[in-house]
Amino acid sequence: MTSGHEPTDPVDPQDPVDPQDPAPAGAGPGGPGQVDDVEEWLAAGAPDDGTAPAEPAAGGPSDGDLAEGPEAQLQRELAERTTDLQRLQAEFVNYKRRVERDRDLLAQNAAYKALAPIVEVIDTIERAREHGEVEGGFKSVADQLERTVASAGLVKFGAVGDAFDPTVHEALSSMGPDPEGVATVTTVKVVAKAGYKIGDRLVRAAQVLTVEPA
Repeated sequence: MTSGHEPTDPVDPQDPVDPQDPAPAGAGPGGPGQVDDVEEWLAAGAPDDGTAPAEPAAGGPSDGDLAEGPEAQLQRELAERTTDLQRLQAEFVNYKRRVERDRDLLAQNAAYKALAPIVEVIDTIERAREHGEVEGGFKSVADQLERTVASAGLVKFGAVGDAFDPTVHEALSSMGPDPEGVATVTTVKVVAKAGYKIGDRLVRAAQVLTVEPA
């Protein structure tokens, strides 16, 4: 029983190939697996053996990635080291400021302990000077003592006419309205005892009598 199709003759491997027959897909000048266009193949830098250039494996690092990776890592490490250096520099500056502040405070405390008791001696010299008793050799000693404590940082303050400041003045009494009518604020009229400072530190407030605006 015959079918509706004619049997196909098997291809003899020894049969010559007709050069006009279309080449199989993927075949090039050198056969299967070869490049169709020789010029494009050579321009692509193909090897001389006639094989097509192999494509890089998908997902692998490219030359650009390999070239930029170490440089980017170096830049990141440089930024981290720069940040660390800036932090250390800031910590050193703060430490230096603390050391200087503590050194000044220690010097001020030492001066306070040494000079505070001398304030009462200076008060005695001031009272003697008001009575005309500071003369001769005693006057030279008194003047030298005052210069010495002033050079050590003891500053005298408090004078008649100063505006009353409760942070540095101690009002012993108020004398009422200013009889001269000059005062526009509470004003020092009499200084009973001068005040003293060492730097910004108050050794003793000035003891005063005040007058009020008229």
